[in-house]
Amino acid sequence: MEKERQVLVVFPHPDDEAFGVSGTIASHVNMGTPVTYACLTLGEMGRNMGNPPFANRETLPNIRKKELKEAARVLGISDLRMLGYRDKTVEFEDPNKLIAEITAMIDELNPSLVITFYPGYSVHPDHDATGAAVVSAIGKLPAAKRPKLHCVAFSNNCVDELGEADVVHDVSAVADKKFDAIKAHQSQTQLMMAGMAEGLKQQDPEVMARLNYERFWTYKY
Repeated sequence: MEKERQVLVVFPHPDDEAFGVSGTIASHVNMGTPVTYACLTLGEMGRNMGNPPFANRETLPNIRKKELKEAARVLGISDLRMLGYRDKTVEFEDPNKLIAEITAMIDELNPSLVITFYPGYSVHPDHDATGAAVVSAIGKLPAAKRPKLHCVAFSNNCVDELGEADVVHDVSAVADKKFDAIKAHQSQTQLMMAGMAEGLKQQDPEVMARLNYERFWTYKY
C-alpha cells in the first residue's frame, strides 16, 4: 500500500467505512497518515434496531452516532466529521451544495487520496449521490492538482462493466481492527457478527476473503 500524505474518506452512512475500507483506513493510520472521515448522515432511517431491540426510530440517530465514534476510535481516525445530512435523502440534496462542501474539505486538507463510492455501482441511492458529488468536486480541479480517487463498487454488474478492481489491498495485518470496527456498529451488525465469528473459526474462504482483502476502482477522468 502506497504511503499517502492525507486520506479523505467520504461516505453517507455510519458503517459504510467498516465493511469495505476499514482495513485500508487502519493500514494508512499505521503508516502515520492522517485520515479524515466525512460521514454525511447518522443513518437515522436504518432498519436494524438491535436484537433484541435496544433502539427505536427516535433514539437510533444518537446510538449510531456513538457507534460511529467508537468505530473511528478503533481505527485511529484522527478527524471524524458528521455533516448533518438526512439519511435516504442525499440524492435529493442540491448537488452544488454538496460539491461545494466536499471541495472546501479538499482545499483545506489537500489529500493525496480520496475514497468514496463509485457512482452507479454502489446499490444505494445515497451511495451513488455521494460518489457522484465527490467525482464532480475532484473533476473541477485542474488535472495536475487532483488527488487519486479510489472508489468502492459492489453492484452485481460492477465487474462486468468496470472490469476487475485495479487496487486490491491485503489488510490481513489489521483484520482484528476491521472486525472490531464492524462490531462497533452493533445496532446494524449484531445479527451478522455471530455468523462472521463462526466463519472465521471455520476458516470459511468467503468470510476470510471479505475480512482480509479490500478492492477499489481508480476513477479515470
